[in-house]
Amino acid sequence: MRMTIIEAIQNAHDLAMARDDKVVVFGEDVGFFGGVFRCTAGLQEKYGPSRCFDTPISELGIVGSAIGMAAYGLKPVVEIQFADYVYPAYDQIVSEAARLRHRSGGDFTCPLVIRMPSGGGIYGGQTHSQSPESLFTHVAGLKTVMPSNPRDAKGLLLAAIEDPDPVIFLEPKRLYNGPFDGHHDRPIVPWKKHDLGDVAKNYYTTPLGKAEIVRAGSKVTILTYGTMVHVAQAGANEAGIDAEIIDLRTLIPLDTETIEASVKKTGRCVIVHEATKTCGFGAELSALVQSSCFFYLEAPVTRVTGWDTPYPHAQEWDYFPGPARVAQNLKKVMEV
Repeated sequence: MRMTIIEAIQNAHDLAMARDDKVVVFGEDVGFFGGVFRCTAGLQEKYGPSRCFDTPISELGIVGSAIGMAAYGLKPVVEIQFADYVYPAYDQIVSEAARLRHRSGGDFTCPLVIRMPSGGGIYGGQTHSQSPESLFTHVAGLKTVMPSNPRDAKGLLLAAIEDPDPVIFLEPKRLYNGPFDGHHDRPIVPWKKHDLGDVAKNYYTTPLGKAEIVRAGSKVTILTYGTMVHVAQAGANEAGIDAEIIDLRTLIPLDTETIEASVKKTGRCVIVHEATKTCGFGAELSALVQSSCFFYLEAPVTRVTGWDTPYPHAQEWDYFPGPARVAQNLKKVMEV
């Protein structure tokens, strides 16, 4: 059936809660209102306020409570209203959730999912547009996921809920209501439906740690995830270059096998992500490609990213990579 990412995430919650009464869903405005983006709409009405409920405005309290619940057998799925709000809870995530299995010698686990709308594209300004994925990929004990389409949003979320360890689930809000017009740097109104994605109605999981080749090619490999999957496709079309585009889907664990096979085939690699460049996840990808594929490379690994500045509201559509910037860098790499 046809769904937006919002509908796919809501459907995943519904199926998980129906399947396992240990799954609980909570966060700010998550219960009665159904979430600020409506990803939990109808869940409280269907499953009751003991399984889907609202919390105070305290990210530290939300995550701290969820860790305790997870340690004692529940499967909490919590929503941080915007990824920008997660910082008060960062100590709980890093010091408690990520380390619980190891510091207890396996006596306790933390089957916790922390969902967060991430990235820009909706004119949210500095406090509603950040892309903090590298803050989590650096932390041993966490898995970090970012889907680019409704099918994967549902399957990856169900896989994350099944996982016995904590999963950071980042949702590109620019794609919430359908793919944007990737051939033009036009914003999408977040509450207006666009083209939908095909999503199976049944319960299914998409394996964590497995990338997808969304476009086969032979000249250059593009490594990307989330919103930038669509930007990369538009950029490759604009450049007229036979690029192989890999949607990583899961950043940690990372599908190194698919990455290495592609770069060894093409001999070139361009990395595209929305977050700032310095110490972004692209730096880790670049190091991986350089160390694993050095003797196959015909050009330096190139990164196309957001600026190394605080998020600029007025210049939002210049800040993150668009098709023109991707196309420019693809042409440059091919000239080497």
